[in-house]
Amino acid sequence: MKNFALIGAAGYIAPRHLKAIKDTNNNLIAALDKFDSVGIMDSYFPNADFFVEFERFDRHLEKLKRNKNINLDYVSICTPNYLHDSHIRMALRRDAHAICEKPIVLNPWNIDALEAIEKESQGNINTILQLRLHESIIKLKNKVDSHNKNEKYDVDLTYITSRGKWYDISWKGDESKSGGIATNIGVHFYDMLSWVFGDVQENKVHLREKHKAAGYLEFKNARVRWFLSIDENDVPTQIRKNGQRTYRSITIDGEELEFSQGFTELHTKSYKEILAGNGFGLKDVKTSINIVHDIRNSQIIKDGEIHPFLKG
Repeated sequence: MKNFALIGAAGYIAPRHLKAIKDTNNNLIAALDKFDSVGIMDSYFPNADFFVEFERFDRHLEKLKRNKNINLDYVSICTPNYLHDSHIRMALRRDAHAICEKPIVLNPWNIDALEAIEKESQGNINTILQLRLHESIIKLKNKVDSHNKNEKYDVDLTYITSRGKWYDISWKGDESKSGGIATNIGVHFYDMLSWVFGDVQENKVHLREKHKAAGYLEFKNARVRWFLSIDENDVPTQIRKNGQRTYRSITIDGEELEFSQGFTELHTKSYKEILAGNGFGLKDVKTSINIVHDIRNSQIIKDGEIHPFLKG
């Protein structure tokens, strides 16, 4: 049984980490969040100590080590994106391994800095790239790897996940903290695409607004038109009539990739792999972090392979 600490316990994604720690038969000894709406902890680790101030959290971990010989093995990080690298460094300074939500950092040079620190530390840095563990995505990768296709695949990626007015007020609406919509909700798709289809050859941006973005990515084995949005009005009319506020679609050469199911256990699968020494590290995230950095900083162009939703 390994000892875990969790930073960002009140966040949206934290329950998946709590469940994963529990499902892998490990123990949460302490949690931190400046917000105290963390009743979800009762469902998993009611005896874990909770703090709203980093200094008291840090002091508690030190007391456990010095006075009770309880060492920290892992720190799970579910905090706002711009704080990830700082909290990873905190984990490594405590000789613990880090498990960090995506995007692990906002900029490519942040990865370089963490690589240097990781080499000096006893702990390892792991991130959650759960789409790489999804059965449908694994089958797709195996298909692409095994087929000697002369032509590149034509892919349309569409992801619309409606968000209310709170989004703009929260850290997620601040590009300096979240990286913007392509980084915040798109980074795991870009990782999946590069993992399946190979090296990036071209990256063009057709739209970059606060609530939506669109562009074109060309990989070794695929041409990808992508569209991301948090605007409910972008959800197809028939879907909205059915009361749905989310729309997710990936078509490959005109055929829909079915991957709507099988998401509930992916964090637990990720933890099992990390605990077995097979986690995804800094080298695995470099491509997707470069992609989102370039999307944030590229000039907007109006021609080329434009996503159908943007044409509309």
